[in-house]
Amino acid sequence: MMNRFLSFLIQSVVTVPSAVTVWFLSYFAFDLTFLVSSAISLAGGVIVYKITSAVITSRFLKKHQLTRKEYRYIKKNLDEAKQKINKLNRSLFSIRDLPTIKQRLDVLRITRKIQSMTQTEPRRFYKAEKFYFSHLDSVVELTEKYRFLSQQPKKNHEIDVSLYETRQTLTDLTKALEEDLYHVISDDLDTLNFEIDVAKHSIKKLNDTKTIDESRRLK
Repeated sequence: MMNRFLSFLIQSVVTVPSAVTVWFLSYFAFDLTFLVSSAISLAGGVIVYKITSAVITSRFLKKHQLTRKEYRYIKKNLDEAKQKINKLNRSLFSIRDLPTIKQRLDVLRITRKIQSMTQTEPRRFYKAEKFYFSHLDSVVELTEKYRFLSQQPKKNHEIDVSLYETRQTLTDLTKALEEDLYHVISDDLDTLNFEIDVAKHSIKKLNDTKTIDESRRLK
């Protein structure tokens, strides 16, 4: 999503000098009172701040080929996903089970990666809908269940069976998350493969040209 701090910084850099300039013009050029000049300066600053904000947002949406409605929709879902991922992280770190530590780290790495990429490039959200609307909820729920069962002071056969089944399901879900990540970056992979093919073709063409030139020199 848009970098809020950077946006605020740009808006401030534009707004503050504009507001100061308006104040000086009002007070010295038009000989208005201090209070009136300050009020006009404040109003001008607010207007410039809003205009700058609109321009930044418009450029951001144009860059990522999104409408305002799409952006609001994606932002809402990403904000909700952020809360779920934070909950997932707390559950993962509270589990004291060494056999599943690699699996938990993989889940953490993949979920953070998908969220990070989608925040940076919001249009990727459409490539990650299965993750946001299905797999993320499932992994949060199962991790919570596993944490609860694993923290029981006394375990019986039924709990052990539930833990085993939950581990197996989490293994399947981890594979699903990996597929989600692959789907999110699939366009990048296609582009990379295309660029590699073009590079190989260029190298082959160059080598063929060199071979022909050497053959001509030998003749």
